Amino acid sequence: MTRLTALWTKETLALLRDRHGLAALFVMPVIFILVMTMALHDAFMPGAAIDVAYAIVDLDGSPHSQSLARRLGKTGSFRRVADPATTDAARADIRAGRYALALVLPKGFGERLLTPAGADGQATEALTLMVDPTLNPALQLAFRNQTSAALGMLRADELTHSAGKLFGLPTSARPAERDWPDEIVSTAVQNDRSIRPPSSVQQNVPAWLVFAMFFVVIPISAILITERQQGTLQRLAAMGLPFRFLLLGKLLPFFVVNQIQAVLMVAVGIWGVPLFGGEALAMPTGAGLLHWWLVAAAVSLAAVACALLVASLAQTTQQSTIIGGVGNILMAAIGGIMVPKFMMPGAMQTLAEWSPMAWALNGFHTVMLRHGDFAAILPDLVKLLACAALALAAATWLNRRQTA
Repeated sequence: MTRLTALWTKETLALLRDRHGLAALFVMPVIFILVMTMALHDAFMPGAAIDVAYAIVDLDGSPHSQSLARRLGKTGSFRRVADPATTDAARADIRAGRYALALVLPKGFGERLLTPAGADGQATEALTLMVDPTLNPALQLAFRNQTSAALGMLRADELTHSAGKLFGLPTSARPAERDWPDEIVSTAVQNDRSIRPPSSVQQNVPAWLVFAMFFVVIPISAILITERQQGTLQRLAAMGLPFRFLLLGKLLPFFVVNQIQAVLMVAVGIWGVPLFGGEALAMPTGAGLLHWWLVAAAVSLAAVACALLVASLAQTTQQSTIIGGVGNILMAAIGGIMVPKFMMPGAMQTLAEWSPMAWALNGFHTVMLRHGDFAAILPDLVKLLACAALALAAATWLNRRQTA
């Protein structure tokens, strides 16, 4: 115990002297959380306004075309600007970047409203959507869907009005523009209750916390390689100190660093993000908080063990920085840190199952979003602890081989 205490003291002093490594461990994830949470704020908020402008070129000028324009304006997702008079003017405005979408309502739109696609044998001119080619295809599809929905409601009201006149029911001169209620409400399924889907802060805080924990590879590698080059490891080995003691001596200080990271990142999510207009992070309570810490502890052990393995493989600090930095970025890209896993194609989602960061993120999401119990997080805990054990065993074997 005396030897372990001395090793922990040595590692703590070496870590405190590495100011650049500490900055990478604490400042970088804070910046990532704030930037990514605010950048993806609307992407995780159903019904949030989209900062994409559109215009309507009404070549018909009928009450029906004006009604469709008003219905599109009520959705509020896209931002409507002043309407051009002609299609050529709209095309010039899109090229100039004044707006990204222009919906052209052709002549005779109102007369042919209930006979789409030439249902009566006469050709019908289709609505035209002019699009900026740089606009995200998903946003193009969203605007098309909103237009289709508004057009469907307009036709439904017109059919109701026409049927009323056919059967002699009292009708107004023009069908009223009714606001159809939203009959579908999204909820996230959890173990004990259902709430609305998670916000961007609930996605990004655990994601970038995992990334920050695995970034301990930079200071650990720098310290271990410096000790190897200066002969510190050889002198400790000559004193009869087993290498496993050296590994244990590095585990605790960096484990504590990871826990400080976890507290700091959670604090940023709870108090820092709301200062920039985002939603505060919602943390579990009671036993859920204990389960959250168990996941954080398992992630820390896996991260420190992998860092020790990289430090054992590399011969110089440049090699460790390249191997550790690139490896972390690849694991983050594959594991759903940079791009949410649900947005990946099937093949990439299968590949993500091999990333330790994916196991870590899934464990945090199980506790925070699904309110899972210990049995729910156990598979991810086992994977992370097995990864830590294998990495430590490989690091020990490599150093024994180098010593021999």
